[in-house]
Amino acid sequence: MATELGSRLDRGITLPFDWFCDPGVFRLEQRRVFADSWLYAGVLDWVSEPGQFFTTRAGLVPIVVVRDEDGNLNAFVNICRHRATEVAEGRGRRMSLQCPYHAWTYGLDGCLRSAPRSELEPGFDRAEFGLVPVAVDTWGPFVFVNRNLDAQPLARYLGGLPQIVADAGVDLGRMRFRDHAESEIAANWKAVVENYLECYHCPTAHPSFSRVIDVSPETYALTADEWFSSQVSRTRVGAESENGGLPYNPVGPVAEAHFHWLWPTFTINVFPGAPNLSAFYFIPLAPDRTLAVSDSFYGDEVSEEEIAALDEFGGQVFDEDQALVESIQRAATSGGLAEGRLMLASEHLIQHFQRLVERSLA
Repeated sequence: MATELGSRLDRGITLPFDWFCDPGVFRLEQRRVFADSWLYAGVLDWVSEPGQFFTTRAGLVPIVVVRDEDGNLNAFVNICRHRATEVAEGRGRRMSLQCPYHAWTYGLDGCLRSAPRSELEPGFDRAEFGLVPVAVDTWGPFVFVNRNLDAQPLARYLGGLPQIVADAGVDLGRMRFRDHAESEIAANWKAVVENYLECYHCPTAHPSFSRVIDVSPETYALTADEWFSSQVSRTRVGAESENGGLPYNPVGPVAEAHFHWLWPTFTINVFPGAPNLSAFYFIPLAPDRTLAVSDSFYGDEVSEEEIAALDEFGGQVFDEDQALVESIQRAATSGGLAEGRLMLASEHLIQHFQRLVERSLA
């Protein structure tokens, strides 16, 4: 039976705006969304050799991904079983993981190797206090984690998305990691995702983007699958002839612009031109704060000048979007309006996202 909120979403009414600032909703999302979804964790190159590790978060929960001595890729909740200290920090390489508080030391398979003075504790069994395991899998250069060990396989979750990316002319096997960047946004994670899921705002808010990409509703294609959605368009007619007048050169082996979102916060951005890909993902920090993280990849043949131009172009679009979603957050927090109304011809991917939110929290 459809819920009352579900029926309203079907008509294009938005999620209640207080869901973007309510601490109770935020706590529920940690349990219902971020503890039970495949989440992008980081770059596979960071754990290509035994002993290499990197840290990330699944929602608020710290995670460590590590390659063990046998070559297995493992992931764990990055919290010491003693008194909840984060065990690892950043990225690096070592053959054990030691808590900086009391030196509890874990193997790369998560087992507790030693705990100082544990011999003084009757009945203390190290086998009972290993790091909590997390499901881990890969797609191309991407590592994903899921706190639910019984979750469906990553490949089933991805569905047809890998083929769509391949058809875009992006060979993930030939893309090389370039850069990692982080930036905090003063907005709820849902506002950040929803801004990504439509280009209705592009002609007004992104003039440089709209000079390169055709954002007309007749050309800008929007499609949705169970767990992901896609926005695909082409270079604006006549843009190629402007040459130096554009923010970057959109002529190259990648013929279309591709923007793909995977539930709940992972996105792939591909611009027409030289082989390029940026993986953006959003980590909820608080009801009104989100960490935006990007990992950029380029083909070997892409020049430094092309990379610099694409980075500057993408950075400008990000700055423009940040101002927009922070304005949304201020307005939602004010309590001046209870809800909004989507323009479904242009914003039905937001409706798709909000239905997944409603289904998770129902």
